[in-house]
Amino acid sequence: MFHVERGWDHSPAAPGDTGSAEPNVTVTSEPPVVAGRVFGDRLPLAERYWAMLSTAGVERGLIGPREVPRLWDRHILNCAVLGELIPDGASVVDIGSGAGLPGIPLALARPDLRITLVEPLLRRTVFLTEFIEAAGLAVTVVRGRAEEPAVLTAAGAADIVTSRAVAPLGKLARWSLPLVRDHGRMLALKGSSAAEEIERDRAELTRLGGGAAAVLECGAGIVDPPTVVVSVERLPRATRSAGGKRGRNRR
Repeated sequence: MFHVERGWDHSPAAPGDTGSAEPNVTVTSEPPVVAGRVFGDRLPLAERYWAMLSTAGVERGLIGPREVPRLWDRHILNCAVLGELIPDGASVVDIGSGAGLPGIPLALARPDLRITLVEPLLRRTVFLTEFIEAAGLAVTVVRGRAEEPAVLTAAGAADIVTSRAVAPLGKLARWSLPLVRDHGRMLALKGSSAAEEIERDRAELTRLGGGAAAVLECGAGIVDPPTVVVSVERLPRATRSAGGKRGRNRR
């Protein structure tokens, strides 16, 4: 069993190195100064998460060993700044949560949020539960796929549904939007192709009840480049129906 209090050695791997961690050596990677702005007095918990990602996360195949040197900027902070786009006290469902990205950094940076992590693979849910219990976080883990009826019952009607590196936008919307309440939003962390994905999948977004879709950025001055997010509102059924009728009347 992995204990998050233990120190580990994460020196850069030599070519061909498997990247496995050596126990009982002090972690030398310090968080960036800006991490204090993001996590405040919960920074020690964020450091604990970094330690578990860089050890148990690598050992269990949740994080590639070559990602360890950039865990803070590319993963933890990149996800935590998503909180800039989420209102106070919102309910958040993170689908395909994997190692807890973005859900756990959000929970650490924004303790006011009510967060549920949805993940189908047992080894990942075990990892998530271990960290959540060790850190004393009020975060729920649901094992299952976002499209399953049991998950919809357990986690549906959320204010916000998040995701990161899960699927192309159209498929992602099929999984995310049914979990979003009317006028809530799906927030999908994306890369430089975000605008192209919206154009490509716009018809599918509309069919699924998605309203205005926009490319947003967050984390300016904290992560470079800023985190890119696709935001899609879920329209009420009556609004969708009225829009469809108007469209048919114009034809």
